Amino acid sequence: MKDLEARMRAREWFHSLTLLPGAWAVVRVDGRSFSRLTEANFDKPFDQRFSDLMVDTATTLLTELGGRYAYTQSDEISVVLDPAFDLFGREVEKLVSLSAGIATAAFTHAAGQPAVFDGRIWMGASVDDVHGYITWRRTNAAHCALNSLCFWTLRKEGLSARRATRELERTSADDRVALLSSRGIDFNDVPTWQRHGIALWWETYEKTGHDPIRDTYVTTTRRRIRTERDESMTGTYHDLIDVLLRPTT
Repeated sequence: MKDLEARMRAREWFHSLTLLPGAWAVVRVDGRSFSRLTEANFDKPFDQRFSDLMVDTATTLLTELGGRYAYTQSDEISVVLDPAFDLFGREVEKLVSLSAGIATAAFTHAAGQPAVFDGRIWMGASVDDVHGYITWRRTNAAHCALNSLCFWTLRKEGLSARRATRELERTSADDRVALLSSRGIDFNDVPTWQRHGIALWWETYEKTGHDPIRDTYVTTTRRRIRTERDESMTGTYHDLIDVLLRPTT
């Protein structure tokens, strides 16, 4: 039996990669085949119910991984892990597989229907690198939101998916903004969470409770996750990330 176990163990295939020492890391999970799932079950191009499910899933990931900051847009979630992160021995394979599993379970439980996520890892050497990553994903969110809003505007006018796609081929961002404007839609007036995604982070707050033994009220400091839907891509947002990620002195 021991010989059998040794032979079978020898055939297990896995990568022993770990996050680089001192590196910042971001776990990103993406929904698999979510275009079909959302088209069949949610309003297009944006649905508050779907957004709430993604926020619930991001909250679970941020909590389970002990991350510093999370960001979700469309069907993706990014969780920032600081250099001191040591869960799972910083093993990349385990971190990727478990984060995808956690997201899959959380979304499926909240939605009441099966859904699947895949995962990947990004690494950076500094807080400035993390700034770059977040800016990249938020820029992608705005690009995708503009495309999606134009596509579904045309679809609701009666165009087929193929025809709507053809109408938008080789058009610039300015062209698409103009397309919406011609239909009375100002892209800048679209809710911020639809254009730039949603941020989540830990914040401290004071909670007052009654101590029955001493018959007095006491105040304690607690932590909770804050969900922010109204942060635009401004210098203020850049400053916020600095506060959340840079070590306190």
